[in-house]
Amino acid sequence: MSMKPIHIIGGGLAGSEAAWQAAEVGVPVVLHEMRPVRGTDAHKTEGLAELVCSNSFRSDDAETNAVGLLHAEMRLAGSLIIASGDAHQVPAGGALAVDRDGFSQAVTARLEAHPLVTIVREEISGLPPVEWDQTIIATGPLTAPTLAKSIAEATGADALAFFDAIAPIVHFDTIDMDVAWFQSRYDKVGPGGTGKDYINCPMDKAQYDAFVQALIDGGKTEFKQWEGTPYFDGCLPIEVMSERGPETLRHGPMKPMGLTNAHNPAVKAYAVVQLRQDNALGTLYNMVGFQTKLKHAEQVRIFRTIPGLENAEFARLGGLHRNTYISSPELLDGSLQLKIRPGLRFAGQITGCEGYVESAAIGLLAGRFAAAERLGQPFSVPPVTTAFGALLNHITGGHIVSDDEPGKRSFQPMNVNFGLFPPMEAPKVDGKRLRGKEKTVAKKRAMTAQALADCRKWLGLATTAEAAE
Repeated sequence: MSMKPIHIIGGGLAGSEAAWQAAEVGVPVVLHEMRPVRGTDAHKTEGLAELVCSNSFRSDDAETNAVGLLHAEMRLAGSLIIASGDAHQVPAGGALAVDRDGFSQAVTARLEAHPLVTIVREEISGLPPVEWDQTIIATGPLTAPTLAKSIAEATGADALAFFDAIAPIVHFDTIDMDVAWFQSRYDKVGPGGTGKDYINCPMDKAQYDAFVQALIDGGKTEFKQWEGTPYFDGCLPIEVMSERGPETLRHGPMKPMGLTNAHNPAVKAYAVVQLRQDNALGTLYNMVGFQTKLKHAEQVRIFRTIPGLENAEFARLGGLHRNTYISSPELLDGSLQLKIRPGLRFAGQITGCEGYVESAAIGLLAGRFAAAERLGQPFSVPPVTTAFGALLNHITGGHIVSDDEPGKRSFQPMNVNFGLFPPMEAPKVDGKRLRGKEKTVAKKRAMTAQALADCRKWLGLATTAEAAE
C-alpha cells in the first residue's frame, strides 16, 4: 500500500473493470464515483457498473460473432465484468443477459472487498490534478457537465461531442458492385484520394420517391426528456430532411450531380446514395449524410431497398442521442493516453466505443496499461487480429478522417465487429473455395480462432493444447 495509487474517475463498467485489473496485479486504486453525491438522469441506484439501458451483453458466440469473441478474450484476461455477468446470467438464448441488480451488486461487492481498492463517493468537477500521475477518466456518456467542460477546455472545443449523429456503416463485401460503382463527384482527386473514393448507388425517380416516402412513414425512436432535441442544420436526420419536401434529399446528401454510372453511362441517375470508406482496412463504408433516428429494424428494411444494398450487412446502424465522447484518434496514443498529458488515460464510452462489453474491454486495457506503467514494467498493445486490438485500433488510429468536409466531425462510436479486423480469406475445403453463407461462417471461424490464439499469446497464457495437458 506504500505504492502510489492509480486514480480512476467513474464507477461504471469501464471504471470498475479498470480498477479490478490494476488491483489484481498489485497496484492500489482509488475509484471515484459521484453517485449518490450527484445523480444522473439515467441512473437509478448508487451501485457500481449499473446497467442503465438493456440487460444484455449481446451474443456469447465466440466462434462466429465479434462481441462473443470479445467476451471470450475478456474471460482469458480475468474480467470482473464478464465473470459477474456469468454468475448472474438469465435465460436469453445465445446471448449473455444478466440480472441487472444482482450483477451490479456483485461488481460492487468484489471491488469493496478488494484490499487494494478504495472507493470514494465524490464528484470530480475538473481535470484530475497532475500530482495524481496515473489517472483514468471513465465517466461514460453521462459525464458530469463540469468535468465535460474541463475536458473540452483542455482538448479543444471541437474535440468533445455531446450528441451522437450516427450514420449507418456497411460491410464492403456485402455491397453489390455490379450495381454500385466507385467515383468521386466530378472525379475530384482530394488529399490522398484517387477520384474514385466513394461507392455510388443509383436510384431512378420511382425508386427515389418510394424511398423518401418510406423514410417519412418509418418508425422512429424518441428522445428522452433530459436529452433535449439536438438537431442542427449541418447534421439533420435524413427523415427530418425528407419531411421538408420531396426534393430535399436529392439536393442534399443524395444529389446525383457530377456522377456517371459506370455500368450504364447513358442513363442519368435521379438520385445517388454515396458511401465513403470508414476504416483504413477498407472493410467498412459509411452512408454519407445518413444520420437517422429510425428504429433499427426499419433502417435495415428501408436501406436494403437502395440499389446495390439489397443484401447489405450493417456493422453499425444509425442513431441520434446524447453521448459525450472525445475525438480519440486525434487525442489519444495507442495506449489510450492523452497525448498532451502523459499519465492521463481515457476508457469506456467516452473514448468512442459503443456498448457495454466494448466499454468494459477498453477499461480492462486502460487498467492494464496504467498498472504496467506504475509498476515500471514494459507492456504492449494487443494484436490487431484480436477483438481487443481491433477495437483499440479503431479508437486510436484505424479511423479515416475525412478531408472533404472541413469542420465536420468524422469519428463516431462503434461496436466491435469483424470489419475492424484485418481481412482474412476463408479457408478452402478439400482444395475448393466456399461460397455464400458457408464461406462467411468459415471466414469468421478462422478469424476467431486466430484471435483467441493471438490473445493467449499476448496475455502470456498457454496455448489451448498446452492448457489441456
